[in-house]
Amino acid sequence: MPNILIIDDERAIRNVLKDILTNEGFKVDEAADGEEGLKKIAGASYDLVLCDIKMPKIDGLEVLQKVTETNPETPVIMISGHGNIETAVDAVKKGAFDYISKPPDLNRLLITIRNAMDKTSLVKETRVLKRKVAKVQEIIGESEAILKIKETIEKVAPTDARVLVTGENGSGKELVARWLHAKSNRSEGPMVEVNCAAIPSELIESELFGHEKGSFTSAIKQRIGKFEQASGGTLFLDEIGDMSLSAQAKVLRALQEGKITRVGGDKEIAVDVRVVAATNKDLLKEVEEKNFRLDLYHRLGVILIHVPSLNQRRDDIPLLVNKFLADIADEYGQAVKSISKDAIKTLQEHNWTGNIRELRNVVERLVILSGKEIAATDVKTYV
Repeated sequence: MPNILIIDDERAIRNVLKDILTNEGFKVDEAADGEEGLKKIAGASYDLVLCDIKMPKIDGLEVLQKVTETNPETPVIMISGHGNIETAVDAVKKGAFDYISKPPDLNRLLITIRNAMDKTSLVKETRVLKRKVAKVQEIIGESEAILKIKETIEKVAPTDARVLVTGENGSGKELVARWLHAKSNRSEGPMVEVNCAAIPSELIESELFGHEKGSFTSAIKQRIGKFEQASGGTLFLDEIGDMSLSAQAKVLRALQEGKITRVGGDKEIAVDVRVVAATNKDLLKEVEEKNFRLDLYHRLGVILIHVPSLNQRRDDIPLLVNKFLADIADEYGQAVKSISKDAIKTLQEHNWTGNIRELRNVVERLVILSGKEIAATDVKTYV
């Protein structure tokens, strides 16, 4: 249910607007002047603000300026019984979505509110789409281990050398793979990702190499596998340690010969793929336990990159937190929330079993649940 704030020093106007908007299915809050309105905006999230211009203490144009600074995606519709065309133009120039004279035409008011909310939805959808097509996220950190990873990527990315990335879940292995692709000579080609742990063993071969129509019961049409899809680019095999031994054998052959055969087919298909693999397992231990092929390990591990856990790079936490605060503010269309030094210190002392992924989730939780500044008490409460 959309949440609207009405700021007007006339109780009668507030009551009429509240009744109308409540009947239209909106949740409505109200404030008697600009000062009270700004306090409510600071403490709650509103989808739209209806604001009078002439008010005691803080007038509507000043409220508008504050809202556009702190909540730029919240549309503000100005209403006034004392305005003229110059006032309307001034309000719109300062960021108002629209200007409506008192007494408001209710049909026009409702249409304006709907249009403002539709525009807000489109802005949010556009931002999401931009993030999806944006360039690869930066690798954040200045610790010795992260600087070494960045240096290795710069050296290795332009080559076609296969890379094995190791590290705990959530530590950033996928980001390393994306940077290897982005900085490679194959960056204009596709980067295709396969989570080997998420695909049942009986389907992994079809997923990787494709299948011919009728090759098994549910094969109702030909399928192009990930190796073919990634030809000319990079194939990222995530959680490679969970791949079945039979699929490992076929991957080994594909790496050795640069050819694959679809399930149920007999035609060899040439593929030009650079493989980057990742795992949270100790593959040499898996080899000892006969769960992983030693020859495949050596094929994949031409270059080894180990991503440290967050507990091993606590000095990078301030940089990561500030980056996440900025990203989350951009996603929510809000000003970047500040965080105290004590709060940062408390975060650095936490045991991060979920690594970067967990830290990002915690920062988002703190942004949502804490006040204007994230304090150490917030961290202790919500982490």
